[in-house]
Amino acid sequence: MTYTYQYPRPAVTVDAIIISPKKSVLLIERDREPFKGQWALPGGFIDMNEELETACHRELEEEAGIRVGELMQFKAYGAVNRDPRHRTISVIFYAFTDEELTAQAGDDASKAQWFPIEQLPELAFDHQRILEEFKAEVLK
Repeated sequence: MTYTYQYPRPAVTVDAIIISPKKSVLLIERDREPFKGQWALPGGFIDMNEELETACHRELEEEAGIRVGELMQFKAYGAVNRDPRHRTISVIFYAFTDEELTAQAGDDASKAQWFPIEQLPELAFDHQRILEEFKAEVLK
């Protein structure tokens, strides 16, 4: 039996915080609106048949051309206006790498690049807040 609901539902995304041994974070430059030309964490919408961590691995590979091992879940972010397109809830994952992996932009990213976590460019969405909380809670 299929159930449908008549009330609106939020979209769900995943984003990845990938940290190198040099304390750099991998970012992508967005190639599409909203925030075209701004830097963001790699991530995107989950497919209906995907687990959250699987979606995060897929998005990392699609947008930055990299693969990592296990991803650990950090937090979920769901402020009402965090995405100008619609109501979006994002689950954030993270991993530490043994080296700065070579990243290559793909999908809806025009660039993929490592940035020192203490010298970040202006970030899209609420990704600045996410990284500030990550630094305070995980990198302390």
